[in-house]
Amino acid sequence: MTDAGFMVQALKQAECALSAGEFPVGCVIADEKNILAAGSRQGTSGGQANETDHAEIMALRRLAEGGSIENTGSLTVYCTMEPCLMCFGAILISGIHRIVYAYEDVMGGGTGCDLSRLPALYSGAPVEIVPHVMREESLALFKNFFARPGNNYWKNSELAAYTLAKS
Repeated sequence: MTDAGFMVQALKQAECALSAGEFPVGCVIADEKNILAAGSRQGTSGGQANETDHAEIMALRRLAEGGSIENTGSLTVYCTMEPCLMCFGAILISGIHRIVYAYEDVMGGGTGCDLSRLPALYSGAPVEIVPHVMREESLALFKNFFARPGNNYWKNSELAAYTLAKS
């Protein structure tokens, strides 16, 4: 399968999150042929936001629950939004060397972090970042989310303003 094919699956995870009133981030972790784990953002609807149940973290948990992977370096993480610093760090520590994302996170994206300035656990991690795969499809989900009257998650944030200004 291609990067776009796997991203379609991540977008389906994001659509499920959006349908549940959650921030529309979806993630799949795949080898060259198969999806090994998937996750979507949780904990953003309702009252107090849970800032640890990100789609990438949920997918990494499911990957770990599925048993040992001999070579995590051969896997790719596909995300509908650029991973934040927490998720970026977790992906690197997991030994996954390739991240493909759809929509840039202008407020909290972590993939631009200068790894060479960090401790050895991170600075030695080889990583390939592939941005903007199916960006427009992901952008549409985020625009839908931020345009909802009842949504309070990141309402009036830099990310919301940036997203809603996109045509």
